[in-house]
Amino acid sequence: MSVQAAHPAPPPGTTIRPMQPIDAAQVLGIYQAGLDNGNASFEITAPTWQAFDAAKLPLHRHVAVDTSTGQIAGWIAASAVSDRCVYSGVVEHSLYVHPDHHGRGIGTAMLHAFIQSTEAEDIWTIQSGIFPENVASLRLHEKAGFRVVGTRHHIGRHHDRWRDVVLVERRSTVTGL
Repeated sequence: MSVQAAHPAPPPGTTIRPMQPIDAAQVLGIYQAGLDNGNASFEITAPTWQAFDAAKLPLHRHVAVDTSTGQIAGWIAASAVSDRCVYSGVVEHSLYVHPDHHGRGIGTAMLHAFIQSTEAEDIWTIQSGIFPENVASLRLHEKAGFRVVGTRHHIGRHHDRWRDVVLVERRSTVTGL
C-alpha cells in the first residue's frame, strides 16, 4: 500500500481539528516543552501568540485534542518559505507533540491531516529541517512519504555548539507534479 493511500485515524480518544486562538496557551506550552528538549528547533523560547499567529499560514494549522480532557496533545502548522509567487506552493512545517503523548500515533495522524489540507490548497512541496539527533521525527516523516534532501552542516549555533539540520521534503502526489 502506498503511503498516500494510508490516512491513519487519530488514536482512540483523540480528535484533530483546526487550531483556534483559544488554543494559544496550550500550543505555546507544547512548543516550549519541545524547545526545552533541545532537539526540536534553534529557538530557545516560544514566541508570543501574536508572533506565532503572524508567522503561520491560517489554513494549515491543526491541533490534536484529547477528547476526555479537552487538552491539546499536539499541533502542526505551516509557514510560507518565500513571498515570491513561484514558491506559492511550497511550505515549511512544524509539528510538536506534548511529551505525555509521545508514541501514541498523534504525530502521524496530525501529519496526514496536514498533508490533506495542503494538497486541498495546491501545495506541492512540504519541507522541514530536523536535527539529526531527532530520530523519532525523521522516522515519522519518512513513513509519511518525506525524503531526505540532504544535510546542512553547521547551519547554525544552538546552546553554544554548531548544529546540523537534515532537510526533508514531501512532494504532493495530487497537485499535478
